[in-house]
Amino acid sequence: MTDNITGKVIVITGASSGMGEATARDLAAKGAKVALGARRVERLEAIVSDIKDAGGEAVAVATDVTKCEDVQKLVDTAKEAFGRVDVIFNNAGLMPLSPMESLKIDEWDQMVDVNVKGTLYGIAAALPVFKEQKSGHVINVSSVYGHKAVATGAVYCGTKFAVRAISEGLRQEVKDYNVRVTVISPGAVDTELTSHISEPELGDQVRGFVKDIAVPASTMADMVAFAVSQPENVDVNEILFRPTVQPV
Repeated sequence: MTDNITGKVIVITGASSGMGEATARDLAAKGAKVALGARRVERLEAIVSDIKDAGGEAVAVATDVTKCEDVQKLVDTAKEAFGRVDVIFNNAGLMPLSPMESLKIDEWDQMVDVNVKGTLYGIAAALPVFKEQKSGHVINVSSVYGHKAVATGAVYCGTKFAVRAISEGLRQEVKDYNVRVTVISPGAVDTELTSHISEPELGDQVRGFVKDIAVPASTMADMVAFAVSQPENVDVNEILFRPTVQPV
């Protein structure tokens, strides 16, 4: 189902690799106009070039989601380039797992800044546009670990539980503006996420586990496309997916 994707303007954070890149390429191929944000501008520009070469429409904006003004500029650029914004996909995230006793406070701060505040900044940038239009769609990324807390993942799980709570609260508040809210919780997906783990033994263990079972990043693209493509009176609020063999 692509009829409700064609022509939509979709903003994507964390778009330079992994699930963000896969989603950008997929939605552009389905006829969406995409505005891509990430810190790695060269990679963004290469993706935009590919999309344009294939006949699609895309723009790239250097975006650090821990800076509210960067996220605002991304949304503003999308509106200036394409006239409106229909969807924001708050995809950027970090997962530097570690035991609490390691006291990796800098990593805790990073996770809160990117996973929670970055999501909030995306909402803050897009919501006024959606209210004015009386339409829009916020898609946030939680995790399987936003449903289950696990050892070495306490802070990461906390940030992803928070994304789910924020999404549900937002959903209840924006009905008068005809705004849809979706939270997507992936399990093991083949991305760079595990490269953030600085604990050597734990990192090797998690990367080995993910490598053995992970689904491709295009799986997230399929989930986003499904949510976006529904009729405007259908609000897909939550999607939780895992590799079939993932036990947790």
